[in-house]
Amino acid sequence: MIPEWLTVPDVMKRTGATLPVVRRWLDERDVVGVRRGPDRVVMVPATFFVDDGPLPALRGTITVLGDGGHSDEEIVDWLHAPDESLPGGSAIASLHAGAKTEVRRRAQEQAF
Repeated sequence: MIPEWLTVPDVMKRTGATLPVVRRWLDERDVVGVRRGPDRVVMVPATFFVDDGPLPALRGTITVLGDGGHSDEEIVDWLHAPDESLPGGSAIASLHAGAKTEVRRRAQEQAF
């Protein structure tokens, strides 16, 4: 479950980034967003960010999952799926805890 979703303006406010910077994060897949709500606006999980921008370990994990054929929505779901065998109970919590190698290993397994 994703506790908090951010619109692009929310991301700008939270990180202090400009609109072109936030768009670049999305275009370059530092983070991924999904269209949600009645207006189908792009929203990004708040868990994808640290104080000043995207969680650094996230981009490579997104790349591995995307290369494995996962859609952006599937990537978001996989990162937030409960997994008690990981520190923090999910892949995204593990990335925040510094367990990037284990999360990426599991992401690679998803491609097979």
